[in-house]
Amino acid sequence: MPTPLAEPIVVTGLGATTPLGGDASTTWEALLAGHSGARALDRPWAEQLPVRIAAPAAVDPAEVLGRVAVRKLDRSQQLALVAAREAWADAGCPQVEPERLAVVVASGIGGVTTLLDAHDTLTAKGARAVGPHTVPMLMPNGSAAVVALELGARAGTHAPVSACASGAESIAMGLDLLRLGRADVVVCGGTEAAIHPLPMAGFAAMRALSTRNDEPGAASRPFDKGRDGFVLGEGAGVLVLERASSAAARGAQIYAELAGAGLTSDAHHIAAPDPEGAGAGRAVAFAMSDAGAAADEVVHINPHATSTPLGDLAEVKALHAALGDAVLSIPVSATKSATGHLLGAAGGLEALLTVLALEHRLAPPTRNLDDPDDDVDLDVVRFEPRPLPSPGVALSTSFGFGGHNTALAFRSWTGAEGVGA
Repeated sequence: MPTPLAEPIVVTGLGATTPLGGDASTTWEALLAGHSGARALDRPWAEQLPVRIAAPAAVDPAEVLGRVAVRKLDRSQQLALVAAREAWADAGCPQVEPERLAVVVASGIGGVTTLLDAHDTLTAKGARAVGPHTVPMLMPNGSAAVVALELGARAGTHAPVSACASGAESIAMGLDLLRLGRADVVVCGGTEAAIHPLPMAGFAAMRALSTRNDEPGAASRPFDKGRDGFVLGEGAGVLVLERASSAAARGAQIYAELAGAGLTSDAHHIAAPDPEGAGAGRAVAFAMSDAGAAADEVVHINPHATSTPLGDLAEVKALHAALGDAVLSIPVSATKSATGHLLGAAGGLEALLTVLALEHRLAPPTRNLDDPDDDVDLDVVRFEPRPLPSPGVALSTSFGFGGHNTALAFRSWTGAEGVGA
């Protein structure tokens, strides 16, 4: 096994396409302005569903990639490619040997719309009408493969599938690949496109989705007494990671250090969280330990906070267990209140937003927190952005069905002695 390399791993590229905007900067600006990406679905099939709201991507990926190019790509793959291209360009298109470039892009569900549409075609028109690109479009690793083909990455192409923790787990894997010396640059994150009647009907049957059909913008309300489920969103969030010395040598902008990651599992229930948040708390504690950080260094948290009655309270307990009383004074921004829940893409997007919060020293507001739950003893940022007190550590947490827990710890970048020239 390779010896881990003791050198900071940094973020040099950011890319996103989300319900708030077609790129990272537009998304960030809309988030700070308190906008919502949720809206009523105007598609005929939505009329039959108990939940008729969602948070679609603000910009159709076909408008960016071209309609001819997207014919062979599932929508989740299209979104991943848009975000990856932006992140790669933002990083300055690093000149790296293909054998030293890796891709880790995950999806919680994969090409579900392709799968379901192909089944409809099979039923209506027969086997000969099913397209030859169906399997590459529906396979869960398809988005990672598309990005790897785009960039010519040959150090490994990975797609960890861990439900709503998938995007965050991809970033944690990117950290490991760099520390172990298996790659010099890693493009990592998550993507998802599951706004389709069957996934929505399934989530609704679980009572996981908000039923505020008449108030889409008010439906996602993390930590609020009136929360009744999440709003299904779609999009992608991608980061470019590399060693600090590599970034310094080529004069790249460094947004933040990815200082640590923690991964655990609950072994409690296939869908419900451990009510005490024990596994989630251990993931946060592991990320802090990995980063060599103390609780009083944490200046910001972007929590998983999906707006579900059980999940939000379990996470509150997890944060208290990991951070103690220090958590009471840490600004918390529950950004799913604006973006909806992007499932496997959530961790990628929220990691990106956490990095931008450190970069701009600004915590985004949490929408719809009109009547905070009495059991949510956190300093949740409301109404307008709040300046962060100082450089420090920021946490992003992601949890998924199956009991997956991932926490990422980012540190403000102020340079490091001995790194670079």
